[in-house]
Amino acid sequence: MPFARTVRDAGAMNVIEVSDLTKRYGDRAAVDGVSFSVEEGEIFGILGPNGAGKTTTVESIAGLRTPDSGTIRVLGLDPHRDRQRLRTLVGVQLQESELPDRMTVREALELFASFYDNPADPHTLMDELGLGEKRDTAYRHLSGGQKQRLSIALALVGQPRIAVLDELSTGLDPQARRDTWDLIESIRRRGVTVLLVTHLMEEAERLADRVAVFRDGRVIALDTPAGVVSLVEPEQRLRFRPSAPIEDRLLTDLPEVRSVQRAGQTLVVTGTGNLIGAVTATLARHEVIANDLRIEQASLDDAYLALTGNRPARFAKELS
Repeated sequence: MPFARTVRDAGAMNVIEVSDLTKRYGDRAAVDGVSFSVEEGEIFGILGPNGAGKTTTVESIAGLRTPDSGTIRVLGLDPHRDRQRLRTLVGVQLQESELPDRMTVREALELFASFYDNPADPHTLMDELGLGEKRDTAYRHLSGGQKQRLSIALALVGQPRIAVLDELSTGLDPQARRDTWDLIESIRRRGVTVLLVTHLMEEAERLADRVAVFRDGRVIALDTPAGVVSLVEPEQRLRFRPSAPIEDRLLTDLPEVRSVQRAGQTLVVTGTGNLIGAVTATLARHEVIANDLRIEQASLDDAYLALTGNRPARFAKELS
């Protein structure tokens, strides 16, 4: 089932702990007091618009940037001071990572494997990630999905306990994107904790146990995807074609209905509570059938747009 969740162990340890992280560039705070933790075995999603502080936070966790203040612990270690010790424990694949055009899949994996004392077998990894037939193919000749498979393989070749994956499915066609999602889920099945940066709400809803939503350098929501959705008003939308004409006021007078809109022959009724029961009962009293009835509820995409300021304020609950 695509939206199934792994039950989190109440006794699971935190493998990443970020406390009051701050990083400034001149007068601008790219990250401003960010705090969160990631449990062992989780897929933890980081969401937010461009410039929200996601990349700076992830690069600080990976030891690629030094924060101005705050603390980070990865497996109990400081990622800046203990970067060499963490190198074999954390596999990082950032969005901008590229390989030489002429380097083959086999050469890339063997090169990366040489950086570790106890790497995974590159040939086994290629076969497990569906790259066996492409082992002698140059990087420039790989499809987008194949490049992402290789990115995941490079993040795993050191047999890490944590994998940091940044925007791996951006720009892929739907089938390649779903193949990449299957691979990310397979990483968790290996016992690896995944820190996943994504712009895709469908990806976060499918994969993440919990998500942190960033805005203006701060975490503004931290919960399961369903928990984040609950931060916006639980509106529903009903779309249907009435079998006979009906006046809008018959529906707008219902306490559950906030608005009624018409799009050609289709009615779109927005409201809360037992909206479908109230609307269908009213239609039945007037001998009207709701043809092609569809029920739409708030999604993570709706919540994200409300929380990051791209929807009218009435969609978001008070966050203070």
